[in-house]
Amino acid sequence: MTAERINPPELSPPTGFSHAVVATGSRLVFLAGQTALDADGKVVGESLPEQFEKALDNLLTALAAAGGTPSDLARVTVYATDIGAYRTHAPELGRIWRESAGRDYPAMAVVEVVRLWDDQAAVELDGFAVLP
Repeated sequence: MTAERINPPELSPPTGFSHAVVATGSRLVFLAGQTALDADGKVVGESLPEQFEKALDNLLTALAAAGGTPSDLARVTVYATDIGAYRTHAPELGRIWRESAGRDYPAMAVVEVVRLWDDQAAVELDGFAVLP
């Protein structure tokens, strides 16, 4: 995929996301929402950063199985049950993202939700990627 990350100077400087991504490729990969489920289907991690790291790992595992890499991500949506906690942990979540997915940020949004499918889940990530 070729990805042009667009961050117009008229908008606030992006931190940990891109305002727009123009992706050119031949395959779209739609990634289902991933929480901090382990291989046995149990939510792991007590803290939001622990759950975020596992959910991101699950998302990237699905992407890799489809033949993609983190730089192929064009869009990711983060669903959090506590946006205040998400903001508090944002520096640590950003570090986890950079260590796992690098600095080629997709277009992103963070949305607060009342709850997720699994009661213990604090965060879920979904998205799509464009592969060459």
